Amino acid sequence: MIKCQESTIDLQAQRVLRMTPEEGLKTLHTELESGIALLKCRKCGCMEDALMNLAAALPNVSFDDAVALASTVTMWREQMQPTQYTCLGCEYCYPAVAQNAFTQAFPSIDLAADLSCDFRVQHEAWPPVVGEYYVLDDDASVAVSTLASAQMVEELAQRKPDGLSIVGKTETENIGIDKVIKNVISSATLRYLIVAGTESEGHYVGQTLLALAENGIDERGRVIGSIGKRPVLRNVSAAEIGAFRAQVQVVNMIGCVEPEQIAVKIAELSSRVVAPCGCSSCSDTVSISNSTTPVINVSELGEAVALDKAGYFVILPLPERGVINVEHYAYDNQLLRVVVGTAAREIYHTLISNGWVTELSHAAYLGKELAKAELSLQHGFKYSQGGA
Repeated sequence: MIKCQESTIDLQAQRVLRMTPEEGLKTLHTELESGIALLKCRKCGCMEDALMNLAAALPNVSFDDAVALASTVTMWREQMQPTQYTCLGCEYCYPAVAQNAFTQAFPSIDLAADLSCDFRVQHEAWPPVVGEYYVLDDDASVAVSTLASAQMVEELAQRKPDGLSIVGKTETENIGIDKVIKNVISSATLRYLIVAGTESEGHYVGQTLLALAENGIDERGRVIGSIGKRPVLRNVSAAEIGAFRAQVQVVNMIGCVEPEQIAVKIAELSSRVVAPCGCSSCSDTVSISNSTTPVINVSELGEAVALDKAGYFVILPLPERGVINVEHYAYDNQLLRVVVGTAAREIYHTLISNGWVTELSHAAYLGKELAKAELSLQHGFKYSQGGA
């Protein structure tokens, strides 16, 4: 039987959506007070981000309790330590619950700044956005996200079920979904997206995808009905989101970790699809937005300079191109730039010389991970980015 968390997630969403302003402020205080007492939270980007956004938003709330809470948030911010990780994926995330409570209690007040950013898109290939996935048949009709179940990606790819086009993991309810949308709408044949496997703790990516398909986004880019920590889609346009919702049906298999059951579902779904007739209206794909995000191609070593906190990095070796792709994000998940190179040493010198590294411990971590990525290119083993 398919293990599914849908009913539990829906109950949680309904409970949050019914929150009154008074309940929201009380929940906000309780959750943040519990989180700030933990050393791991005081070093985490999740808590830093939540406190920063709430400090800006609470003065706009017309409740006496909000004024006192704003002062308390300022005190909590002074207790924070230098950020050592953007997110630990904790099973229970205090700042995530706090931010969700605020958003549902005060929906007219935006917690996130209005940012504009794009993904680097490769128009000459499909999928156009790089990621950790397997493409089995670019003419097939079913895509699968295994959410946080990374091992299932390889297991499904090895089975090669008929009808499966692409399979990969999706671990974040913002950047991860941005990439899924870009890749789906650039395919002329994808009609179904199965979300299966285990949810990423604290992020609810699967529930967010289901909510996106059902409800879309609000004027701030936030997925309506999502209970994820930060379900704000900043790297895709409203038109692209609309095209995604029109093109594919999101199929709920959250909690299913059996490749055999997923393969059966793939076969069932693919059998429903009528082959295109070949006319232009059937074969057209959606034109996805061009990227203005700068790509830095490493050509020479730079000189090391004083380090400065500047964000976090997602490292992805691309064996088919023989390069290491490094995405640089701000702590609000805005994609700042993409650095591409063939050698770890060249890449980390580029990061340091431009002041894109936050602190010495982060620099050491990046050196280790880039060396692993380079070795994976040289020796053909699968690279998985480790925690900081």
